[in-house]
Amino acid sequence: MVREEVYCRLMIGVERGERDFTQKKLAEELDISLGTVNYALKPLMKIGAVVKKRRGFFVSNPKKLLIFWAVHHSPKVEYSTFYPSSAEEIEGLMPEGIFTAYSGAKLYYGINPADYGEVFIYADCGEVARRFPKTSGRENVFCLKKLKCFDVLGLKKAPLSLIYVDLFNLPTWYSTEFLREVEVRLNELLE
Repeated sequence: MVREEVYCRLMIGVERGERDFTQKKLAEELDISLGTVNYALKPLMKIGAVVKKRRGFFVSNPKKLLIFWAVHHSPKVEYSTFYPSSAEEIEGLMPEGIFTAYSGAKLYYGINPADYGEVFIYADCGEVARRFPKTSGRENVFCLKKLKCFDVLGLKKAPLSLIYVDLFNLPTWYSTEFLREVEVRLNELLE
């Protein structure tokens, strides 16, 4: 979903202290059309998450932007399998990448309110498949497709907003526990 690139870029920008943007610059950075950027902004303006200015726009309500992104986020799993080990061991065997969800919250921010058994990473999925060959069982290794905004922003670790939207889309009971703690940290950043 190309619009998601816009939401990702805006939210991570806000998390880094950016609130003013221009449609033209976003289109150039993300290598998408100006029309796509405007189309992505339309519902954000409607809910008051962004306000149009003379030249560009301003993110006026980051919380609404975050929730909108979370609801419209659809992480694309490019590879998944079962690996008969703990999440900690799986994390240690992963290739270079950007951990998200439970692993990202724990490894990057020290947030670990519950035990978890699945590992989610944005990485070279071919390398993940090489290290974790396909086997039967309840899948616990997930390699996700990176968004362009990761490279645009030079991400080396998952920002809290990305971890939030990924957790928001997981059905486990413990994702709620992680979401609660991530949200507390995000509120400190966004207010």
